[in-house]
Amino acid sequence: MIDIKLIREKPDFVKNNARNKGYEVDIDRLLELDSNKIRLLGEIQKLREKRNELSNSSQGHKPSEDQINKVKSIKHALEDKEKELNDITLELDELLSQVPNIALDSVPVGKSEEDNVVTKVVGELPKFNFDPKNHYQIALKMDWLDKVRAAKVAGSRFNYIKNGLVELQFGLIQFVFKTLQDKEVISSVIKENNLNLVDKAFIPILPPALIKTEVYRESARLDAKNVTYKLEDDDLWLNASAEHSLCTMYKDEILEERELPIRYIGYSTSFRREAGSYGKDMEGMFRSHQFDKLEMEVFSTPETGLEEHKLLIGLQEYLLNQLKIPYRYVLKCSADIGFPNSSGVDLEAWLPGQNNYRETHSADYMADFQSRRLKTRIKMNSGEIVFAHTNDATAIVLSRIPIAIIENYQDEQGRVSLPQVLKPYLNRDYL
Repeated sequence: MIDIKLIREKPDFVKNNARNKGYEVDIDRLLELDSNKIRLLGEIQKLREKRNELSNSSQGHKPSEDQINKVKSIKHALEDKEKELNDITLELDELLSQVPNIALDSVPVGKSEEDNVVTKVVGELPKFNFDPKNHYQIALKMDWLDKVRAAKVAGSRFNYIKNGLVELQFGLIQFVFKTLQDKEVISSVIKENNLNLVDKAFIPILPPALIKTEVYRESARLDAKNVTYKLEDDDLWLNASAEHSLCTMYKDEILEERELPIRYIGYSTSFRREAGSYGKDMEGMFRSHQFDKLEMEVFSTPETGLEEHKLLIGLQEYLLNQLKIPYRYVLKCSADIGFPNSSGVDLEAWLPGQNNYRETHSADYMADFQSRRLKTRIKMNSGEIVFAHTNDATAIVLSRIPIAIIENYQDEQGRVSLPQVLKPYLNRDYL
């Protein structure tokens, strides 16, 4: 939720920002409701003062009939105005919840992902003296995936993941946890990106896989139509990504400035409906209804929020460089960054089996958009209370980075060598 003061002061700016993001919000109606709410609050306050004045004037003696009638009249007027205020507040809150976050000036204006901007390409593409296979062809041959039996049990877009692919997943988890708890690594990424941040390590965390409806809504991450699964008999939704139950962690709390930044690396199984994407990426495990994921989440002060965003992107690049996977850096446009985001960056890994770059990492900066509705605040050293800034970013999606490893490290026989940094975790050279 954005600050309503900004809407009052710059309504045309807010309207234009919403349009650039692909949303139409009735800002004029919102401001009308806001004005009526302010008026009603003033009227209610005056009525309460008048009621108190009449009550105090009769202390020590029996009130007159005229005083009793005036108090009754005020009581009825208050009930009517408080009901009107409640109705207006509900409509106003609903409209406020429809206003997307303000995009940073650095975000390119665009109408779709086609308008995203590739700002750099990193790494040399592998050269093969044979036609590279896609990950699913190799996985079937090596008995790493079983979609047929998974479909029998759970339906389409599920997998049994087996043998070496399971070991690769857990090797990647260990590699990421070790990396993000290494202060020297974090310090080097801070220095390389010229950031003014502390080298505080990430705390490993296993968040809940279920979220209450109201909490999910307050996070601005609930996408009931296209993404999120709901439990039929409960007021609970399955987590679509670890950050959804991490960003909500400090709801209704006040953090101390000295505690910040709080950096988490969360592991969770994620569940996504992927509605509207059928026919795309059906082979293998690129787009599944269930997958595991390691996600970074950061709570910070307003002054350091954007720099934390850059740190997370730098760490994503560090991980890809350590795995020696070629990738490109994509600055997402206004229509693609998402409703709650101020800025969004994707890293797309090269997949030889598709002869294309595909998204494996995203980094989202929300500023105080999430924390304002969640009431996650910070008591600054000065004593001032401000809203926290939140960031989330992919560390490793375990349905996609294994694909990049399989396809970039394959040989003509279908064997897959391991990136050097993963060999100690699997204790061998080949998957």
